[in-house]
Amino acid sequence: MKVFRGLPNAESRAPCALAIGNFDGVHRGHQALLARLREVASNLGLESAVMTFEPHPREFFAERAGDPSRAPKRIASLRDKLASLSQAGVDRVIVEHFNAHFASLTPEEFVEKILVQGLHVKWLIVGEDFCYGARRAGNVATLVQASVEYGFTVESQPTVTNGGERISSSAVREALLAGDLSAAETLLGHPYSISGHVVHGQKLGRTIGFPTLNLRITHNRPAVSGIFVVQVHGLDAKPLPGVASIGVRPTVDDSGRVLLETHLFDYAQPCYGKLVRVEFLKKLRDEEKYVDLPTLTAAIARDAVEARAYFAQLPIQTVTDGATSATDRI
Repeated sequence: MKVFRGLPNAESRAPCALAIGNFDGVHRGHQALLARLREVASNLGLESAVMTFEPHPREFFAERAGDPSRAPKRIASLRDKLASLSQAGVDRVIVEHFNAHFASLTPEEFVEKILVQGLHVKWLIVGEDFCYGARRAGNVATLVQASVEYGFTVESQPTVTNGGERISSSAVREALLAGDLSAAETLLGHPYSISGHVVHGQKLGRTIGFPTLNLRITHNRPAVSGIFVVQVHGLDAKPLPGVASIGVRPTVDDSGRVLLETHLFDYAQPCYGKLVRVEFLKKLRDEEKYVDLPTLTAAIARDAVEARAYFAQLPIQTVTDGATSATDRI
């Protein structure tokens, strides 16, 4: 999959079938839209392309209004979004920088300069509630009108539901914020996870008996927060069990920076710089601020005991030689 930061240069522009959206989380509704995109692109002999935005448009407008709290919580980092789009079989992704210039484009300018001249769109799919252009003045109806003039086809994707409820990024955020990982998995079509490279931290965990692998969260509004039972992919042939904290670490840090810290059980191999994926299995509690380090240490110890108990009650899986062990309970 090719990734472009902004519109491709002239040499890289090829006629395409395009989907436009934020694709935060790439949930089952997005997946249905992307499946339709791939189908049509294949039938028409076109490359399948996705245009997405960084930052999220609502994040941009919240910052411009001076109230970052109005920005939506992020389900996925750009890295994880791109990984999901790649898994969906997309040929190319255009990550458009959403800034004041882009936000000021009229619907007519968006169609002519971005879709037609910039991307050579021949077929386009959007959600049925899609809006575009300054002040969201364009919609599916105006897009269809423009497509007649410029010679491309527009299709709108009906809402995808689950049990009568609309599948949306907002619904995924609500499930994650509530700690309902089962509901989030149903909406996403897979367990929720966060990936990243392991970075050096303050090394505090190792001094209190709970060394952690640390992943920096590139944005400060993740959709999950608190203490979780997790398993980590990417360090061993099978996922490794552990307990994780994602938040601002109020007891030991006042910077407000968000960090994902994971304590792996019975694992002491060096892993700095490695790309791992932390899969969230169960929420244990919210993040808290403690009066001192011993109180924090005692809380972490209780979390570790609870997380180990979670893994202990899982069915034991048989490995290829027929043997079993506690580490196979994941």
